[in-house]
Amino acid sequence: MILAGGQGSRLGVLTELVAKPAVPFGSRYRIIDFPLSNCTNSGIEAVGVLTQYQPLELNSYIGNGHSWDLDRNKGGTYILPPYLSQAGNEWYKGTANAIYQNIPFIDSYEPKYVLILSGDHVYKMDYLKMVEAHIEKKAEATIAVIEVPWEEASRFGIMNTDETGRVVEFEEKPANPKSNLASMGIYCFSWKVLRESLIKDEANPDSKNDFGGDVIPAMIADGHDVFTYAFDGYWKDVGTIASLWESNMDLLTDPTLINLRDTKWTIYSKNPHRPSHYFGPDSEVENTAITDGSEIFGECRGTIVSYNVVVESGAVVRDSILMPGSYVESGAVLTRCIVGMDTRIERDVRATPEEDGLTCFINNRLCQGGITVFAPNLIIKEGTRIAGNSMIGPEQAREYPQYVAEVPHYSRMEGRL
Repeated sequence: MILAGGQGSRLGVLTELVAKPAVPFGSRYRIIDFPLSNCTNSGIEAVGVLTQYQPLELNSYIGNGHSWDLDRNKGGTYILPPYLSQAGNEWYKGTANAIYQNIPFIDSYEPKYVLILSGDHVYKMDYLKMVEAHIEKKAEATIAVIEVPWEEASRFGIMNTDETGRVVEFEEKPANPKSNLASMGIYCFSWKVLRESLIKDEANPDSKNDFGGDVIPAMIADGHDVFTYAFDGYWKDVGTIASLWESNMDLLTDPTLINLRDTKWTIYSKNPHRPSHYFGPDSEVENTAITDGSEIFGECRGTIVSYNVVVESGAVVRDSILMPGSYVESGAVLTRCIVGMDTRIERDVRATPEEDGLTCFINNRLCQGGITVFAPNLIIKEGTRIAGNSMIGPEQAREYPQYVAEVPHYSRMEGRL
């Protein structure tokens, strides 16, 4: 069960019209590709994807799961939004409530074990090994954990364990952490025990219906066998602008961190057929990831270039992410920028960390490190100057129409690129 209904508010304008798991990643992927591909590679054949916030593009992208070999006669991929019942229509109130509302769906498979996954993490993981560890320890709940730097431990849900790996205490973002084992938001449960725990949690009027905040602490308090499963690979929660940018840059600085060319553990994606990418005769391209259907005539260095992107001759793009359909005109200079889908950067626009001038936008609290973010479906008008740590979206288009214009949004379903 993949939890993919979150709003992703910390990504700001990038998730105003799409769910966070549908945000592009790398040159050819969406964030949801990672848990879906992990399921396929782990031999899991029945996958429920729980959607809620801005689900249209995500639902269209996943479809019947064919791109991840998850379209099966028995099993397959199921999109599970909140639905109307005799008791009324109710949004998913929390991660645990989302699974609670889908108890009948899970029951229909009569499973012994259920995996609960997040739809907004970038990583490669063999879930089968986690299930095997769960069975071997005779656990009732197993929580995947990763060691984080001690100075960052207070940002995570921390698992305190005994010498056997059994969880004795769960602390949510502790000021003085006793451990640096951070929960990855990946759980394996014995279904019978989880089912009972979900029903109990739903009956508790004081619960926020969250796995990390309510269900798992209650299981520990009730004496259930809750264990950790240590993961030592690459894992990134791309829930902030900084982490999204850093994880994309990791593909360029050290491709071995998460090898996307590994044919033994393929990360699949849904991409329509396009012509090959093209480098113009005077283009300068260095340390750049690019996929089919893009054309580079200018300069790209340390940049992620998605499909259907154009960088004109005379444009300079450095240390940036160009999402599908973005267009950079001649004379534009972009450094440490994330350009949203189908956004056009007109001639002589400058967006760099050191930029100043009267046409700069006020710094945004969601951006740091000099990163500037442009929402999808914008036109940044000729000659505009933008300071680092800015976030440009529809609000700026209304406030500064001389610098920014908004163009109509449409869903990027296959065949409508």
